[in-house]
Amino acid sequence: MKPHCDDVFSRLSFCNRPLRLPAIAIALLLLLPFGQTPTQAAASEASTAHVYLLRGVLNIFSLGLDDIAAKLQAKGIPVTVANFVSWSSLADDAATRYRTGQIKTIILVGHSSGATALPDMAAKLDRLGVPVKLAIGLDSVFRTSLTGRVGHYINFYIANGAGTPVEKGRGFQGSLENVNVENVPGVGHMSIEKNQIMQHKVISAIDAVVFGRSEPASVAGKPRPGNANVGRRSTAGAAKLGH
Repeated sequence: MKPHCDDVFSRLSFCNRPLRLPAIAIALLLLLPFGQTPTQAAASEASTAHVYLLRGVLNIFSLGLDDIAAKLQAKGIPVTVANFVSWSSLADDAATRYRTGQIKTIILVGHSSGATALPDMAAKLDRLGVPVKLAIGLDSVFRTSLTGRVGHYINFYIANGAGTPVEKGRGFQGSLENVNVENVPGVGHMSIEKNQIMQHKVISAIDAVVFGRSEPASVAGKPRPGNANVGRRSTAGAAKLGH
């Protein structure tokens, strides 16, 4: 039915020119079928991340990393769990995948000797021109120092146990956070990676990087006052643990 052109319709210009949608509205309509939903975008970010989890000397002592790996996989984040002695070959693997575009975000997690190996793995990746977005150490048993570039390095250690802080070496670029977790209920060198509170801290930190979420305040809690020099044990003493 043709509208009359002597009243409201004429003032709205229905009779003088064809109805046209604003350019912005048309653009939005064209983009709508091809855009990603928030869920799809998160899945895409997760699929291009990769978390390498390094166990200690004997695989039977770092099984909590398997639990963390399973929880990450449930979120769609690919993982590799291996013994710390494989750190060099894992760095080569990560570099190859990064260069081919399979991986965009590299995250490292290690327990005990696996945590001690993280600075070496991160340094090798830096030499290969591959960035490490996040590294998380769980009670490294030797004093280590960082070189190269790491977006954010979190070292969870037990000051009244075998764990030690990590230091910034010459040329290190990135942020370093040493977090004393001796007051976390039930935490110990042999249980830190199995402890549910610690697993939540690790996974929350990874989520913040992969999905761009803010870390809860409990993820990187501050050490107790006066603990700055606590837990600085010799490497000889730590070596007795054999982890």
